[in-house]
Amino acid sequence: MTVSHSHGHGGPASLVTGDAVALDLRPAGFASRAVAFFIDFSVQFALLVGVSLAVTLLADGLDQALPRAIELTLVVLTMVGYPVAFETLSRGRSLGKLALGLRVVSADGAPVRFRQSLARALAGILELWATSGTIALISSLLNRQGRRIGDFLGGTVVVQERSGRRPAEAVEMPPSMAGWAQVAELSRLPADVAAAAYQYLTRYTTFDERTRYEMGLQLADTVSRYVAPPPPPQASPPEYLAAVLAERRRREIGRASWRGREENS
Repeated sequence: MTVSHSHGHGGPASLVTGDAVALDLRPAGFASRAVAFFIDFSVQFALLVGVSLAVTLLADGLDQALPRAIELTLVVLTMVGYPVAFETLSRGRSLGKLALGLRVVSADGAPVRFRQSLARALAGILELWATSGTIALISSLLNRQGRRIGDFLGGTVVVQERSGRRPAEAVEMPPSMAGWAQVAELSRLPADVAAAAYQYLTRYTTFDERTRYEMGLQLADTVSRYVAPPPPPQASPPEYLAAVLAERRRREIGRASWRGREENS
């Protein structure tokens, strides 16, 4: 069995965490991103016009340097503060992205952070505003996830959220593998391999006996290249794969919980 990859924008999901619970997310297409940007641009432009009018009305009789400094500051806040504030407070959504069902997430599928949104916004001044989106367009066409330079700098990707889908079920830890899993090194396991293993386990009952056996052996062999130490000799391929995915998810939940406590402290 080979592990398939997505090609082209808006194709099958390539963001996978833990036991592939994020398979329901896929990179957003350029068209939807462009429409979302146009909505946000319209809002920001309206804010800039309003700010300019307010500064002009309030600056009557003041030193001309002060209104210009205030206006420049407010322009920067509108161009940078708008996306940063929305994406940070709404977990990756601006007004435009909300309207199109898009969300900014970390490249590993985790919620976007302040510094990532800031990097995206600062890069956006050049690639979106100064060049009318030309640089962003070129960048997004050169990679299959449609990432612009700000996404690469911030370590983010814009994804299309799907609604109405049942969340992926978690893989249970085989009791006999719990001890081995706790000491296993899993950090090198690629996301696409984890996704393939998850699909195999969740569809296990739909396969015939031969497919279960051959696919299980091949997947277990692939996973073993990235996981150490080897599993117990008595472990079957499905037990081995289930232990790897269940432990991987357990550790991710632990890291997410720790990050949450750190952010709230």
